[in-house]
Amino acid sequence: MPNSGPAIMAPFSDHALELAGLSADSQVVDVAAGPGTLSLPAAERVAQVYAIDFSEPMIERLSDDARTAGLTNIQASVGDGQALPFDDDRFDAGFSMFGLMFFPDRAKGFAELFRVLRPGATAVVSSWAPVAESSLMRTMFGAFAAADPTIQEPQPNFLNLENPDVFATEMREAGFAGVSIQRHTSTLTFASSDELWETMARSSAPLLLMRRTVGEQVWAERVALMRAYLAANYRPNKPLSTTAFLGIGHKPAP
Repeated sequence: MPNSGPAIMAPFSDHALELAGLSADSQVVDVAAGPGTLSLPAAERVAQVYAIDFSEPMIERLSDDARTAGLTNIQASVGDGQALPFDDDRFDAGFSMFGLMFFPDRAKGFAELFRVLRPGATAVVSSWAPVAESSLMRTMFGAFAAADPTIQEPQPNFLNLENPDVFATEMREAGFAGVSIQRHTSTLTFASSDELWETMARSSAPLLLMRRTVGEQVWAERVALMRAYLAANYRPNKPLSTTAFLGIGHKPAP
C-alpha cells in the first residue's frame, strides 16, 4: 500500500491521538514514524515524543519539520521497531501508523511496543484495509498501472493486518488486553485531477521508487500517462475515500 502523504494519513493519526487518552504530561513513542504525521501533532499535546524509523531521510524530514514548527519536545532517531532502544515500562502511550503492518516480523514489533509501555498504557496501531475498499487507492493504482502495467492493484491478504481477526489476535498474543479493532474511513476531495496528482506525487512510495528506478526521461513519459489517466477518470471535487483499521490495546496493570 502506498505511503500516500500527510493529507491522506493525517485524519487517521488525529483519530489515533484521540483514542489514546493523552495528557500534557504524557511520554509517547511513535514507531515507524515516517515523516512525523503523528509525531508532530502529538508533540503539541504531550510532554515528550520519541520518534523512531529505519529510514534516515524520513527522520531528517521529521526533524526539519519539527524545527520549522518550533517543536522542541520531539526526539527523533533512526532505529528498528523490532528492537526498540528504550527501557521497559517507559511510555504512557505508543503508536505505529501504517508502519508495523510492514515489519518482516510483526510479532516482534508488537512485543517490543508492549515491552516499552508502562502498565496501564495504551497502544494504537493502524493498518490499511484492503485496497478494494478504498476508492482513493483504487484510483491511484489505476494511474500507476497506466504508466507501468507491471504495477497491479494488490489483492486482499487475509493473513496480515488487513484482516481484523488476525490484527486482534496478534495484539493479544503480544500481551495487550481490552483489544478492539476499529474501522475508520476518511474522505478527501480534490479541486482537479492535477491537485490529486500533486498529492500523489509528493510522497507516494511506489512513485518515488519508480522515479529512482527508470531515469528522468522514462519518468517524464510515465508522469504524462498517469496525469492523462487521472484527467480521464477523476471528476473535480468527487469524494474519494480510504479506509484503515485502528487496533487499540492496553498493557495490563499488575
